Amino acid sequence: MRAQTLIGIDRFAVEQKITMMVNRYEIRALGPDDEVGEVLAVAQQKRLAFKEQVTFYADEDRRTPVFSFRARQRIDLGATYDVTDADGTVIGEFGKDFGRSLLRSTWNLASAGITAVGRERSAKVAVARRAWEMLPVVDSLPSPFVFHFDFTDTTTGAVVMSSQRRRSLRDRYVVTVPGASLDGRVAAAMAVALDALQSR
Repeated sequence: MRAQTLIGIDRFAVEQKITMMVNRYEIRALGPDDEVGEVLAVAQQKRLAFKEQVTFYADEDRRTPVFSFRARQRIDLGATYDVTDADGTVIGEFGKDFGRSLLRSTWNLASAGITAVGRERSAKVAVARRAWEMLPVVDSLPSPFVFHFDFTDTTTGAVVMSSQRRRSLRDRYVVTVPGASLDGRVAAAMAVALDALQSR
């Protein structure tokens, strides 16, 4: 099962696929020069669901679910999301810190003894992006801002995950998990959430 290769991985790419009815993301291996490799998992998000849920499948056939994340409660600004494996066992959780996110998006993340806080890397870009989003024509124009997130361990201060957005026609992110200290499935779920749920 290819998604198992996410366990112990320290770098991968997340690419969004534009479709009419669902949001789709491909999790792909990365080579030493950032060349995109094989598909490790495919995520699919149903739009307008009663409870927000994104399921990750082993391949593009989307027949074998391998992990997922789901809101514990109905969609709200302070929802907590559980990341579960193929058997439904919780392997991590995350949630947006709504208060801190008013100026700079902030997320709380926990998995296997790791508790981390993730923030937009640049406070200036965060403020500028919010000003841009308030413009009346913003829905018809691509955002000029490229934002990145860094997640640091609340105990040691060490970076446990980074997500860097790359400029492209569709959303693409390079995710780094230094030392593979964080379960790659949880990192992949968090990375997809940073795109799929960022505006919430």
